[in-house]
Amino acid sequence: MGTVLVTGATGTLGREVVRLLVARGVVVRGLSRRVRDGGDGVEWVVGDLVSGAGIAEAMAGAEVVVDCATTQRKADLAGVRTLVARAREAGVRHLVYVSIVGIDRVPIAYYRTKLACERVVRESGLGWTVLRATQFHDLVLKFFDASTRLPLFPVLSGSAFQSVEVREVAAAVADLAGEEPAGFAPEVGGPQVRSYRELAEAYLRAAGKRRLLLPLRMPGAAGRGLRAGGNLTPDRAVGRGTFEEALERRFGDR
Repeated sequence: MGTVLVTGATGTLGREVVRLLVARGVVVRGLSRRVRDGGDGVEWVVGDLVSGAGIAEAMAGAEVVVDCATTQRKADLAGVRTLVARAREAGVRHLVYVSIVGIDRVPIAYYRTKLACERVVRESGLGWTVLRATQFHDLVLKFFDASTRLPLFPVLSGSAFQSVEVREVAAAVADLAGEEPAGFAPEVGGPQVRSYRELAEAYLRAAGKRRLLLPLRMPGAAGRGLRAGGNLTPDRAVGRGTFEEALERRFGDR
């Protein structure tokens, strides 16, 4: 495998992908919006996918691109279009795009954007692989951290999650980067399907906090999609790291 460019290389997933690829002896170029010091086995380059600044230079000589970048907004679509255009110009052999389980079944705004990004990748003319994963334990923890700052702790009624350890998703991404383009790769889901309420209660116990839970029913098609399990992939419960293990790492010294 030649040089691998990783976008979103400083994010939750990207930094784990970078770490694994470097450990495997891969030549890694990490895209960052800010100048970063070296010394970690990574060639850091500065660029911005949304504006397009620096992307052609970052792409030069790359054989594989792993796209872990996200703004969590509609701007992702502009970023993927820029990435694909510059990758074609640079003669990139393989584009690996990381996506989310259920974006075609749960019509929330960000998922619609991710679905549109997938379409750009599929129609790019490049060799491509899309890996969909369920929500990271870290993301669920961020939801719950924010909820503890509210007077009542909101709980999505009838909804469940199948959160996954980010390092396991990173391992799957790193593996795919070393393989031939595969189209849609098998999804990666966490080891357990758990109700939102059950996860919230586990979080509060681990954090040593007491909060009154407020059941909320998400309205509309998005709510129906969640209650129907559209965000889950129970047949692909390949992850091993549990939410309790993530809680132990977070709160174990309390």
